[in-house]
Amino acid sequence: MAATVFSAKDVLCPRCSGYYCFPVRLVCGHNICRICLEKFWEWKGCQECPVCGEECASRRPPINLELKIAADEYRARGSETKPDVCSHHNEEFKLFCNNDEQLVCLVCQASKTHRVHECCPVEEAAQQKKDEISTALGPLKENLQTLSKTKKEWKETKSYIQTQRLEVEAAIKEEFKRLHQFLWEEETTRLKALNQEEETKIGVMGIKIEDIEEQIKQLSSTISDAEKALRAEDLPFLHDYKQTKKRVKYNIQDPECVRDILISSAKHLGLLKFGVWKKMENMVSYVPVVLDPNTAQYNLHVSEELTCVQFSSKQVLPDNPERCTRSLCVLGATGFKSGRHTWTVGVGQGKGWHIGVARESIQRKNTVLLNPAEGFWVIGLSKEGMYRAQTSPPIRLVVKQKPERITIDLDLDRGKVTFINADDLTVMHTFKDRFTERIFPYFSPGLCEDWKNSNPLTICPVLIKKDVK
Repeated sequence: MAATVFSAKDVLCPRCSGYYCFPVRLVCGHNICRICLEKFWEWKGCQECPVCGEECASRRPPINLELKIAADEYRARGSETKPDVCSHHNEEFKLFCNNDEQLVCLVCQASKTHRVHECCPVEEAAQQKKDEISTALGPLKENLQTLSKTKKEWKETKSYIQTQRLEVEAAIKEEFKRLHQFLWEEETTRLKALNQEEETKIGVMGIKIEDIEEQIKQLSSTISDAEKALRAEDLPFLHDYKQTKKRVKYNIQDPECVRDILISSAKHLGLLKFGVWKKMENMVSYVPVVLDPNTAQYNLHVSEELTCVQFSSKQVLPDNPERCTRSLCVLGATGFKSGRHTWTVGVGQGKGWHIGVARESIQRKNTVLLNPAEGFWVIGLSKEGMYRAQTSPPIRLVVKQKPERITIDLDLDRGKVTFINADDLTVMHTFKDRFTERIFPYFSPGLCEDWKNSNPLTICPVLIKKDVK
């Protein structure tokens, strides 16, 4: 059977006037795009042919494969034509259909597909759509800038993480080097004492062995002479009897009982680890809180052991979410939600500092007031030399003795933060509040024009008590 030949008109959908896209054959013999048919049935509310109105029993009419192949071939030929000419009518595009958002020719506009649609000249539509796209590009460009900035920051953060790892690794190695050095020196000292004890006791035993060897030599000589005399004739024996009798009556002392001559193993090995640990008190200190350098503002330098902070030259650090960028401060590494916690801060002779506690949700990227409403419970010393509790408004504090060390007593269960002058044990100020989230120690050493001479804030070590039962 010869293949059906379709003309250009045969491959156009009677509904959309375009080339068929998956054409389906209805029982009445008409063909229509499957998508056009579904939209028509949805709009009409019944299953009838869009051309003749005859009812269609099947909701899934079969695809006309021959017609689809022909439509695809015509569409392929049409794509090779000029882009400014309508592939259906071979007319120049003059209009733009705003409803379907596509170029149409004058014939298309007159067809039932676009007859009721809003069309406008190409030039007018182009300007309108360019303005529309330009407006839509604005947020995209902003998003691109944000993404590019974030990518740069993340690359810097990645590099900083590697730098951090190297710095922390070096610090860990240095600490263990000091510990190894201490243990090596302690081992050397103890082995030296052991060797000295051995040398001393070996020397004592050497002298005593020489003495007893001399006694053995003399006694052996006496026994030998006496036995020789016994073997002599009677007259010679009796002639030498007195002298022989005198020699055999030699006063022999029992060997000395040498005490405490063995190595004192108990002295060297007893509680060895405890003794070494006790000696380590001189090189090991304990602080109840340490600083978190990842929260420190760019101008703050945190010591290697994380117990001291002071104003310094600006450092290149990543702007991670935890870092305080607008406030000259650093937070403690550990936050508290309950219980009682105490630590002492050495403030020295500096001014402009603030110490206390802050809640976890404080604004770290914006300038804020240091008061409880903003999440801060702190006191400080102004440049003018006045102590203040940072309430709203601030309360001036009167001190009998200028403190160089201040103890912070945080009682979360009772809702109190107490500041005590550690030099005379007087209470400087007490905040009373209700703490609903994690609370962190807060440290701000203040600005200093000559950062090389800035005053540090130091967390004071506490005495380690050994409970030995």
